[in-house]
Amino acid sequence: MSTKFIFVTGGVVSGIGKGITAAALGRLLKARGLKVRNQKFDPYINVDPGLMSPMQHGEVFITEDGAETDLDIGHYERFTDENLTIESDITSGMIYRDVIQREREGGYMGSTVQVVPHIINEIKEHIFNVSQQEHPDVVIIEIGGTVGDMESQPYLEAIRQVRNQVGRENVLFIHVTLVPYLRKAGEIKTKPTQHSVQKLLALGIQPDVLVCRSEMELDKSIREKIALFCNVDSDCVIPNIDIDSVYQLPLVLEEEGLAKVVCRKLGFAQFVEPDLSDWQQLVHKHSLIRRELNVALVGKYVSLHDAYISVVEALQHAGISRGTGTSLRWVSSEDIEKDGASAHLDGVDAIIVPGGFGPRGMNGMIMAASYARENKIPYFGIGLGMQMAVVDLARNIAGIKDAHSGEAEQDGPELFILPEYDGTVSCTANLPMRRGAYEFEITKGTMLSEIYGGSKASERHHHRREFNGEYVDRLEKAGLVFSGKIPQDNLIEAFEYPDHPWFVGVIYHPEFKSRPTKPHPLFESFIRAALEYKRSKA
Repeated sequence: MSTKFIFVTGGVVSGIGKGITAAALGRLLKARGLKVRNQKFDPYINVDPGLMSPMQHGEVFITEDGAETDLDIGHYERFTDENLTIESDITSGMIYRDVIQREREGGYMGSTVQVVPHIINEIKEHIFNVSQQEHPDVVIIEIGGTVGDMESQPYLEAIRQVRNQVGRENVLFIHVTLVPYLRKAGEIKTKPTQHSVQKLLALGIQPDVLVCRSEMELDKSIREKIALFCNVDSDCVIPNIDIDSVYQLPLVLEEEGLAKVVCRKLGFAQFVEPDLSDWQQLVHKHSLIRRELNVALVGKYVSLHDAYISVVEALQHAGISRGTGTSLRWVSSEDIEKDGASAHLDGVDAIIVPGGFGPRGMNGMIMAASYARENKIPYFGIGLGMQMAVVDLARNIAGIKDAHSGEAEQDGPELFILPEYDGTVSCTANLPMRRGAYEFEITKGTMLSEIYGGSKASERHHHRREFNGEYVDRLEKAGLVFSGKIPQDNLIEAFEYPDHPWFVGVIYHPEFKSRPTKPHPLFESFIRAALEYKRSKA
């Protein structure tokens, strides 16, 4: 069977939920035994999100092969439980860079290079790469932006051509649109959806399925009206009503018949009963939660919560598994520097300090780690949060005066330094970075070995500086245990501080591998420790 292609576009407003819809559909098709891969095309000119501000763009999600991708790739992985690759997130910057480089190398034999056909063909090549490399049954491709945006037009022309190229029976267009409810008038308005579909039609694309976002139920007459004026079958108008949790969405869309329509139109065996038992159990567990943990998330980018979305989701996965909600207290590390740690952290059940880059807010992270250590509050440091916890322990327990990370750009003993790499590590902005999955060894008898249940693990990385081995002995004498290592490269992956109920730091990013139905063991252990701490205060 040849690969089928599903293209997901969005209309009326941005942030309509194309990514979540594509992820949820992937889950529904996988539940029917299909091999599914997701992909996104982003219209911005940046080559990737790696150098974009987290406070503008949100989280940079890291894949197994080290690609710096859009946060929607995280949604795809969490919903489908499939590891994606560098081909999962393609930007206009990548497309134009590769076309221009090929032209400079004479690859076009002196031809005039134009948007049509050269840019369009480059887009199509990336569309086909996933099917050729991984041979899935279906590729679900989200087109970023909103229909009508100037920068999205090359992508829309490319997907129009794909349908003609591979056959109409192998391509499906899903358009996610808004059906607003005017409260003062008490009316649901379908005109924005009609106009959005008209824009698509003007570009040569007739959507096959409409997923209609709305805060109100869409009755039969509204759905039939949309179907009539948008030229789709009435059962292909799929309501997507606002819900409490995104994890309800696969079950909601299944009940509305989205996957059945998709399978019918693409010729898949539509009578295969989907196995959604694990997802149903997840939603059921979530509905039973009646207690809350107060977890402080101390970071540099807290003004945009999406900057830490994988951390937030991983906490939620672990919380659902342990039967508790996680009420986050968003704390700027710079506010801690101004007001002191207790002003922002008193009363919390656990403290997590996730990753970041640059010296801004570092002292606040150190103060948060010190507060957690002194008050025996469970502490989880990830990336920069791990570095700052080591700095606290070095200064206040090991007596290494003025110790800091090289990331701080100030005088004093540097506990984390830029290593000499052999050229095998990726670079961003001309600086080496360890990105993607690396396997490491776990020290026997440590808390980490108990958490992972083994002597080895593989995790995803996204950092520049490594622990300076000159300070291993002094810190070990002070009580630190370096429980995760890559011995052959003298790299420290994780530490723990046994003179504390739960004080752990990891240089890697476990949040990228957590799944709703398979919580990451580190986050599960952290939540368990938070519950024990809360009980001890009762």
